[in-house]
Amino acid sequence: CDWSSDVCSSDLDATKVLAQMDAASAKFRSTQADFKWDVLQSVVNEHDVQSGTIYFERHGSSTSMAAYIKQPAEKTVFYDGSTLTLLQPEIKQETLFSAGSNRDQYESFLTLGFGGSGKDLESNWTISCLGMESIDGTQTAKLDLKPKQQAVANTFSHVTVWIDPARSLSLKQIFYEPSGDNRTATYTNIKYNAKIPAEMFKPKDKGYTVIRK
Repeated sequence: CDWSSDVCSSDLDATKVLAQMDAASAKFRSTQADFKWDVLQSVVNEHDVQSGTIYFERHGSSTSMAAYIKQPAEKTVFYDGSTLTLLQPEIKQETLFSAGSNRDQYESFLTLGFGGSGKDLESNWTISCLGMESIDGTQTAKLDLKPKQQAVANTFSHVTVWIDPARSLSLKQIFYEPSGDNRTATYTNIKYNAKIPAEMFKPKDKGYTVIRK
């Protein structure tokens, strides 16, 4: 991209963004951020908003994620590349979802834009560069992504992400569903490559009822 310009739309521009992400991915170890997830149910025009703190840590080609949801109800979500774990203190339940054949869908939503390389992005999505935008003082590349895997396309028709290519970090994402619903995720107070305690990524045994799906 011409970083002094507000226009970034050609294939060449997208190539430059992806090359920056490749370089940043090699340096990425972890990140921590405050998040807000806003799910819009378009038919009834209702918003379901959740907020909390999220952690990502890169291990080779895989990324672990832990999201501590604080509002409106306390929940914790862990993902280790093979299992998605949901802890619900209100009902004292721990639900385990095996990623299996759903891994692409899980990772498209849970870890997209956090430490991934441009090559990873390009292998899974058809990419259009829509321009440069400043978010919270950070210059980001606005990319529209259309899934190449049909399983992901069944969940999301396309995704728009605002990525800081210098760190390979998403500051904002909008996931568009075929139904017309969408999910907007925003990330603030980002701590990049800071040490994260290992226990943050491990569900604690609280004696909850365990359900496997």
